[in-house]
Amino acid sequence: MIDNVAQVERLVTKLNAALPLTANMTPELLATLQARNPSGKLTPICAITWISYAGDEGGIMCRLDLGRETDAEAFASITHLRFDARLPLARDIAAYQRHRVKRLRRQPA
Repeated sequence: MIDNVAQVERLVTKLNAALPLTANMTPELLATLQARNPSGKLTPICAITWISYAGDEGGIMCRLDLGRETDAEAFASITHLRFDARLPLARDIAAYQRHRVKRLRRQPA
């Protein structure tokens, strides 16, 4: 098992209560989304409008509002987002991200 389900459920509940949240996309996520939407100029800042847990396979998934310039939405794992350290949930999110990435690296290829 990758995630501690009880811990994830508590975090998802807290995150849903705090929606909408602002986050920065990682450069890799931004490049991927830009490649799928070459006509629109994307900024690294996005708003998270929905959160759900997709099990060990997907982790905590977020629906991203990419701004007014694009009418597109995207879904991404919370591990591909960065949050302002002043956000009350920033430590909890960072702990989840570190734990999940560490466990994913241990998985056989």
